[in-house]
Amino acid sequence: MKKLLFILAIGAFAACGDAADKNVEDHKDSTVDAIQNSADTAKAAIDSAADKAVDSTKAVADTAKKVN
Repeated sequence: MKKLLFILAIGAFAACGDAADKNVEDHKDSTVDAIQNSADTAKAAIDSAADKAVDSTKAVADTAKKVN
């Protein structure tokens, strides 16, 4: 009887351990996705600001050409 309980206990630990590993993997994947989305959003904001700065500089240069 002790051997049977020992085998069942090992099986239970193996089953629970596998579920915990999958849970950690899922959490890690969602964290990586969140970081990637944040990075993409930040890159888009930086690109937008850079484009606006270039457009402003071109507008000032065009205005300066018209004045002279």
